[in-house]
Amino acid sequence: MNTRTLVIVLIGVATLFLMAFIKPFSTSESWEVPAKYKKMKNPYAGVEDSERVGQTLYVVHCKSCHGKTGMGDGTKSKSLKTAIPNFTSEEFQCQTDGELYYKTIFGRDEMPSYEKKIKDDEDRWLLVNYIRTLNK
Repeated sequence: MNTRTLVIVLIGVATLFLMAFIKPFSTSESWEVPAKYKKMKNPYAGVEDSERVGQTLYVVHCKSCHGKTGMGDGTKSKSLKTAIPNFTSEEFQCQTDGELYYKTIFGRDEMPSYEKKIKDDEDRWLLVNYIRTLNK
């Protein structure tokens, strides 16, 4: 076997090896939320956000990907491999507040975690409340 053929074979084997161990981004995978969070109650449900904390957090942290109205059409959305959910859809809005809290705060894949950026629990829930308003 000549050197060129050996290099091509090694590159092929390395590629197959990497493909077997690197999980590709998938838009069809469901996002499993732990039962603890699915059942979690929003202690700030129905609370008036007179200071617009939820809206401000959305603009700062979410708008660039999820868009101004939550349709998944933000300026960064086209550069992502992961499908961005439409917050205004019935499918999205059918999730519990706890599910939205979990996904928003902990993230996965290209959806970053905001656990360290949004530390105050009330602020986190006010963000969930604001996201709920995007279907109106």
